Amino acid sequence: MALLAATTTTSSVAVLAAAVFLASAVEMVEALTIVLAVGVTRGWRTALEGVAAALAALAVLVAVFGPALVHWVPLAVLRLVVGFLLLVFGLQWLRKAVLRAAGVKARHDEDAIYSEQVAELTEGAPVAGGRDATGFVVAFKGVFLEGLEVVVIVLTLGSASHRLGLAAIAAAAAVLVVVVAGLLVHRQLSGVPENAMKMGVGLMLVSFGTFWVGEGVHVDWPGSDLAVPVLVATYGLVAWVLTAALRRAAARAAGHPAPAGAGGRGA
Repeated sequence: MALLAATTTTSSVAVLAAAVFLASAVEMVEALTIVLAVGVTRGWRTALEGVAAALAALAVLVAVFGPALVHWVPLAVLRLVVGFLLLVFGLQWLRKAVLRAAGVKARHDEDAIYSEQVAELTEGAPVAGGRDATGFVVAFKGVFLEGLEVVVIVLTLGSASHRLGLAAIAAAAAVLVVVVAGLLVHRQLSGVPENAMKMGVGLMLVSFGTFWVGEGVHVDWPGSDLAVPVLVATYGLVAWVLTAALRRAAARAAGHPAPAGAGGRGA
């Protein structure tokens, strides 16, 4: 029994850490793409000022709402609300990932996003020595909005599982990895398999959402936390079947057969 409990806990911790890490990495790749575009076109001082202001605003939000979420909300209510939110987030990510894997929706392209940002920011270059409001706002908005999603994921996943510290460490590790990679590459992270990461994150968020909604309404999950990886595998199978079916339908509509192994690739 002790071995089973240890295995269950380890499995749950691993899935939680992976979900937070991947979700945070995806958001930070998008934020870094915007910051690099601002730095290249409007100046690095402006870009870094926008980043610093966004981080300060996020820190205030965490300081204000974090303790209240952890200490004042009953656990059953917290898990029910968090589970519902994760289902909403996860289903959105999973839907887009399945459509991209099936070829129905264009894949997320950081090269295209970077080029578009650079083109927009190059217009109306700032006056030398003046304050660049446009670059500041773009960098601030990019980091704040993407960072806000990371904060929500960390607070909800960490609080509902009573592993807020682990969630924060996983998010910090993701931010560090993406920033270091960005410094080495010095431009957009187009080589990161972001679509595949989004498929994985969607599966994990939907699985945690299902688990905690069940916990909130007092469902007795077989194996307790061990049900989470089972849910991930189940939703993964469903996503694979849907991807294969959509790819075959798209191929029939285009008048040619679907390629072998349809559904086996991530978004």
